[in-house]
Amino acid sequence: MAVLYTTVAKAADAEQIIEKSRFIAHIVPVSSKEEADTFVAAIKKEYKDATHNVPAYVIGDKMQIQWASDDGEPQGTSGAPIVQMLVKEEITNVCIVVTRYFGGIKLGTGGLVRAYTSSAKLAIDAAGIKQIRDYTELEAEIAYNLLGKLQNYEKDMPFEISSIDYADVIRAKIRLESEHIDEVETMLIELTKGEYLPQKNRK
Repeated sequence: MAVLYTTVAKAADAEQIIEKSRFIAHIVPVSSKEEADTFVAAIKKEYKDATHNVPAYVIGDKMQIQWASDDGEPQGTSGAPIVQMLVKEEITNVCIVVTRYFGGIKLGTGGLVRAYTSSAKLAIDAAGIKQIRDYTELEAEIAYNLLGKLQNYEKDMPFEISSIDYADVIRAKIRLESEHIDEVETMLIELTKGEYLPQKNRK
């Protein structure tokens, strides 16, 4: 399967109490450093009275951008472990901010790592995971009497009809994973008796 990368399905949050400290994790899918920075700033503003707001993000289909801050926690105990977890889980294009309200009990280095990563994991679970796939959209003009056949093919072949324009002829947009282009185009050529001309619009 042509999976480009794995990310989270939606924005979400999760909360837990550890040794009287309150941890609130917010997560959001992002596509750029600017989006991530805007999200981090918004969370810090919303929780400006918190003891710490620890941000971490991984961006790019090859995880090219990786950044985190400990925001006052001991170095390497909060932000960096979240990034390491995201990389290990192969989750990218995501930004997480874990907010902490200190409860008076110190957790120690190992305790902090576990607290921040487990809080981030709860947010990931709440957001859900989705795979972003490499797909292509084809446009085909077919006669009205062939629409039924095309719709029947859709049931058994690896494509979906994403839109239909009822004009002088049917103009159908067909979405499919890139690896199935040859198979679907062969079907279209046979369906239209050679009138379909391959015209690929990468999306």
